[in-house]
Amino acid sequence: MKKRDLMLALLVVIVWGANFTVIKLGLAGLPPMLLVALRYTFAAVPAIFFVKRPDISWKYILAYGMAVGVGQFSCLFYAMNIGMPAGTSSVILQSQVFFTLIFAAVLLKEQLRIFHALGVIIAAIGLLFISGNIGSGQISSLPLGALFLTLLAAAFWGISNIIVRFASKQAAAQGKPIDMFGLVVWSSLVPPLPLFIFGLILDTPETLLNIVLGLSGQSIFAILYLSFLATLFGFGLWSFLLAKYPAGKVAPLSLLVPVTGLITARAVLGEQLMPIQWLGCGIIILGLIISNFGSTILQFFFTRKTI
Repeated sequence: MKKRDLMLALLVVIVWGANFTVIKLGLAGLPPMLLVALRYTFAAVPAIFFVKRPDISWKYILAYGMAVGVGQFSCLFYAMNIGMPAGTSSVILQSQVFFTLIFAAVLLKEQLRIFHALGVIIAAIGLLFISGNIGSGQISSLPLGALFLTLLAAAFWGISNIIVRFASKQAAAQGKPIDMFGLVVWSSLVPPLPLFIFGLILDTPETLLNIVLGLSGQSIFAILYLSFLATLFGFGLWSFLLAKYPAGKVAPLSLLVPVTGLITARAVLGEQLMPIQWLGCGIIILGLIISNFGSTILQFFFTRKTI
């Protein structure tokens, strides 16, 4: 990868890692459902007037929008609103890799290899450490409801990845590559309506209207960051890099997102984790590495030994 493109990839990683801290800042002045709804409203408009609709069935666009916008981010934002730390969220959300592997094995009949299973087991151990109950004799400082919703958000992310796989197969059958940036933009039309409805269930129309009319500078910054930087800029640049380089050169860099997420949350929000929870974060990242690159690492050492 060229140095310039590597720097761009790292910039996306930083933007996505800081995304969790920005969500916390946004939730300080906005209810979670309203914040997600506004994120996707501004991500969709005016971008849909400049970005061509991806040449796939509308059912995939709708399904992707529901899985990511309504499923993943409503669960994540609500979890963070009821106590999930930003840095820890950035780590736990990466368990989407394991949900994707499991869903692919069930729905696409893809083989679940030994390193995938080992990575899942290690990451599960990491989750136990993050809870703060292993070896500390203390009750977890993380609300169980928030932890469950974060895992549910990761599961919805895994579902969205499977939807993309099905859409990619349709596009490949037509001899066309799938336009991921176009899918992100056009699927952003889907979440606002159901999320606004959810928001009206949780709060009165008068309350939501007063919040919107009295938006603080911090809230406006959060909405714009989540809409334009985290969504359009991040996915747009990432799609460009995936189109230019093999996925094996680009995708591994996403493992740095939890690292930048933890650092940003510590620097901006002053989030403090117990040592055992830091260990849990490290164990989860180790599980991700083994799941993604276990066979490659083993082959590398085996090759060196034979040489």
